[in-house]
Amino acid sequence: MAYILFANPSILSAAGVPFAPAVAATAAAAAICCILMGVVANFPMALASGMGLNAVIAYQVAPAAGSWQVAMGIVVLDGVVAFALVMSGLREAVMRAIPRDLRRAIGVGIGLFIAFIGLVNAKLVIVPPGTLTTLASNPLAAMPPVTHGSLRMPEATVALVGLLITAVLIARRVTGAIVIGILASAAIALAMGVASLPTTAWVSVPSFATVGQADVMGAIRSNALPMLLPMLLVDFFDTIGTATAVADEAGLHDERGEIPGLRRLLAVDSLSAAIGGFFGASSVTSYVESAAGVAEGARTGLHTVVVGLLFATALFLTPVFSIVPPAATAPALIVVGFLMCQQIARIDFEDLEVALPAFVLLATIPFTYSISHGIGYGFITFVVIKVVSAKGRSVHPLMYAAAAGFAGYFVFG
Repeated sequence: MAYILFANPSILSAAGVPFAPAVAATAAAAAICCILMGVVANFPMALASGMGLNAVIAYQVAPAAGSWQVAMGIVVLDGVVAFALVMSGLREAVMRAIPRDLRRAIGVGIGLFIAFIGLVNAKLVIVPPGTLTTLASNPLAAMPPVTHGSLRMPEATVALVGLLITAVLIARRVTGAIVIGILASAAIALAMGVASLPTTAWVSVPSFATVGQADVMGAIRSNALPMLLPMLLVDFFDTIGTATAVADEAGLHDERGEIPGLRRLLAVDSLSAAIGGFFGASSVTSYVESAAGVAEGARTGLHTVVVGLLFATALFLTPVFSIVPPAATAPALIVVGFLMCQQIARIDFEDLEVALPAFVLLATIPFTYSISHGIGYGFITFVVIKVVSAKGRSVHPLMYAAAAGFAGYFVFG
């Protein structure tokens, strides 16, 4: 999980979050939330700022909200609302309302989105200069939105070599492949002059300049408030899927196939989202990488407390993380995107009434550069197909409500 200490500040910096405080915030929020999960839920599942959710904050919510502070306010609201839904039992109800293959498509679409961000950061994908020039004078012109980069650019070379190293390590199932790939990419970046060593001490007192800066009242008044629904959806399904995967790996289901203490687990996860927003580290969520610890024998919250303590040690290493440029973290984003896309193999493409909306959803997330629009288009497509096929009664009322809400947002938002 340590790669998030490099990747999260790199992504959030696109929204204006200062890099060094973002490193400290990422480490501190992860430490606190991991220890909470271990002590309160006694479950071997660690937490940190979520990949995908941080991209939503940086590239969608913050620009719409006008500032990263307001965007973090929306993250706090996300955590508070999710906690209320957990306590009321509605979280499980919403989970049951959305077809499983649509939930899987959300994860795949976010994976493609993250990989696309990595390719852009790597300068392996660029916007053609001719497109920028033409669109500046004629916004309605049909121009190629992106094209390939060039290995004559040192950032592209760093990212491509780093990606190949990471891919080989993952294919050979080397433990810590993503972190090793980041470190190797950083070393190449230093050799090529894309990065430089700290000019001051390598260990420093952490800066908490982002802590407490979340603007909740501004979020309530913001034009970006409709983003709260898709954030809740992503949080919902990511955590349920992660908890299920970790429990399967650990054999922690009870005789009814349920996870013991699920409500406590979900409550900590929801509060963690609010904690992440308060710290300015984006939404903190559960990590499926926890299965690595479970595979080594972890069965209790002691595992998670230890992970939290290790994250706490990173608070003092901000100068080390500042060495790593975006080109060196790009391979990690691309590989994480690949890992998230593996769920596509579990989508039933024979059931066209669900498979078509799932494809619309997972394709429009990266192509529109908007997770919320992708989810909305997928939900609307699903409801329309069911209604036209005279199977509207099989659609849960909450799906009708979500599709109608997205339609209203697209037309009037």
